[in-house]
Amino acid sequence: MAKEDLIELKFRLSDGTDIGPNKYDPSTTVASLKEFILDRWPQDKEIAPKTINDVKLINAGKILDNNQTIAESRVPVGELPGGVITMHVVVRPPVLDKNNEKQPSKAPKHNRCGCTIL
Repeated sequence: MAKEDLIELKFRLSDGTDIGPNKYDPSTTVASLKEFILDRWPQDKEIAPKTINDVKLINAGKILDNNQTIAESRVPVGELPGGVITMHVVVRPPVLDKNNEKQPSKAPKHNRCGCTIL
């Protein structure tokens, strides 16, 4: 494959930091991109994804499916040849276990009190 056929992508995290840019083959799947993101996730972040299902990739306002390839998910309008495409990364917050209704330990504690006026 020629170098011109590779697509250059970077991934923007919610705090504005980036992972990349790196060049990818157009036949690379979104699931492979998510695995790359998991491998390079910054260690100093409070929220970190555990699996590829915890990560959503958004390109041009569209959430990408894991089985799509980069070529299928590209939006050709407005792209410059040789330009870097920025995909936004969203991490799903951890879901509370319905069987165990405990709040996460980092959740703020609420003081509850009641007053009665006679």
